[in-house]
Amino acid sequence: MISNINLEDKFFSFFLTLGFSKEFFHFLWIIFSILILMLGVTIGVLVLVWLERKISAAIQQRIGPEYAGPLGIIQALADGIKLFLKEDIVPAQGDVWLFNIGPILVLIPVFLSYLVIPFEYNVILANFSIGVFFWIAVSSVVPLGLLMAGYGSNNKYSFLGGLRAAAQSISYEIPLALSVLSIALRVIR
Repeated sequence: MISNINLEDKFFSFFLTLGFSKEFFHFLWIIFSILILMLGVTIGVLVLVWLERKISAAIQQRIGPEYAGPLGIIQALADGIKLFLKEDIVPAQGDVWLFNIGPILVLIPVFLSYLVIPFEYNVILANFSIGVFFWIAVSSVVPLGLLMAGYGSNNKYSFLGGLRAAAQSISYEIPLALSVLSIALRVIR
C-alpha cells in the first residue's frame, strides 16, 4: 500500500513550529519549487550533452571527453568556463552598442517566458490572464536581437547570417504560435 504524504503540509507544520509566518513559508516554497525545477533541467541538459559527446565519439571511433573528471562528466563545465572567460571581440568598424545589445535582446525573452510557467499548482511568478499570448509576444522579439547582432558587426556576411538566423527563427515561430493558439482558443471555448 502506498501512503499519500503531502510534503508541503509537512514542511508547513515544521515551519510553523519554528515560528515563521505563513507568507514567508509560501515565499520559500515558491523559491524552492523554482530551484528544484531549474536544478532538474540543468542536470538533464548536462547529462544530454555528456551522452551526445560520448555517443558521437563512439560513432566517430575516437576517445571523446574522458579526462575532465570521472568519465568526462565535468567537460561541459569546463566548456562553460572557457566560453565565459573568452575575450569579447568587437569588430573595428562595427557598432559597439548594437553588437552588444543584440545577444542580450535574444536572452531576455527566454527569461521573461519563465514568468508565465506554472511551477506547481497555484505557484506562478506572474499570474497574467493572458499567459500564452504573453509568451508568444515576448518570444517574437528574438529575431530582432538576431538582426541587431548581425547588423552591428558592419559586415555584409555577418548581416546575412543574422538575416538567415532571424528568418529561421520566424519560420519556426509561426507554426509554433499557430499550434499553441489553436489549442488555447479551443480550451477557451
